[in-house]
Order: sequence, then C-alpha cells, then structure tokens
Amino acid sequence: MMADLFSPIIILQWLGTGFGVTQVLLARKNNIHNYLFGIVAILIGMWVLYDSKLYADILLHLYYLTMSIYGWFYWKFGKQKKEVPISYSNFQDHLKAIGIVIGCFIIMAYWLSQHTNSDVPYWDATTTAFAWAGMWLMARRKMENWIYLNISNIISIPLLIYKDLYIYAGLTVFLFAVGTSGYFKWRQIISNESRNQYPTV
Repeated sequence: MMADLFSPIIILQWLGTGFGVTQVLLARKNNIHNYLFGIVAILIGMWVLYDSKLYADILLHLYYLTMSIYGWFYWKFGKQKKEVPISYSNFQDHLKAIGIVIGCFIIMAYWLSQHTNSDVPYWDATTTAFAWAGMWLMARRKMENWIYLNISNIISIPLLIYKDLYIYAGLTVFLFAVGTSGYFKWRQIISNESRNQYPTV
C-alpha cells in the first residue's frame, strides 16, 4: 500500500496537479508564463491518461495543449506583433463562445451516450463544453474566460463527488475559488490600465 503511494503514476499525478495549480495562479495574475506551466501539466496528464487507458480524455488534452500553445503566442504577439491586453468579449466573441459550448455539447453528448459506457454523458458533456469555451476565451485573453471555466468547475464538483473522486473535487473547489478571484483581479487590472491610459486631469 505504501509502495503505491510512491508509484510513478501517483508521483506524476501530484506533479501534474502542482503544475496545474501554478498555471491557474499565474493566469490569475495575468502572467503569460502560466501557459508554460499549463503545457507541462497537460503533457504529464496525457501520460497518466495513456497509462490509465483513458484515450478519449487524451484527445481533450490535445485540445487543451493546442489552445495553450495558441494562447501563449496570442498573448505574446497578438495581431499587431505586440502583447495583447486583457479585454472584454464583444458580440462576436460571445457568439463564438456560445457556439463552442453548443457544438461541443452536441458532439460530446452523442459520443458519450452512444459510443461509451458513461453513466453521466450529458453531465460530463456540459462540463467539457464550458471548459472548451473557457480555454478559448483564456487564449484570447478575454475576461469572460473565468465565467465559462467556473461554470464548468461548479458543475464538475458534484460530478466528481458522485464518482467518489474526492481529491479532484477538492482541487476543483480550489480552482473555482481561484477563478472567482481571477475575474475580479483581471477587472482591477483593466481598471488600472484604463486609468493609466486616460488619466484624470
């Protein structure tokens, strides 16, 4: 039993969790290096999932990896070859985010209900759909990423408890708290940048 606690897979899970927590905390601070920690966490997660034969989740992690690489380049260079500031989503951004949620939900719900033995296909599809949209908004450095990610988190908590995954449920509670804090932190950053750009006379 004690040996299991120090098995390579358990150690990798702890390492992945550590890098993942660091990534979220750096994202809260609007630090571009959050993506470097996130990429490491994703790669570790993919190895653990492969060892556990959870091949579908590997595909989800590939999406997260793609969005993390895209997000790092977009934050760093943007469209004008300079670092992109935090901004609120416009109408088109909202439409795209909602489209991602709806499209992802339809695909995942069909796949999970028809081609897997999942007993919570629609519940699982909903958390994934909002997470995908949140990751896209995060990559675009949009404020609303925290809202979509926290919708995913708040749905995931009871789902994880239902699956007896109490450690991951506790971690998700932590991520929800950081997500809430991150929203207000980013709003403060936008407010400070606005005051610096347009100082009052």
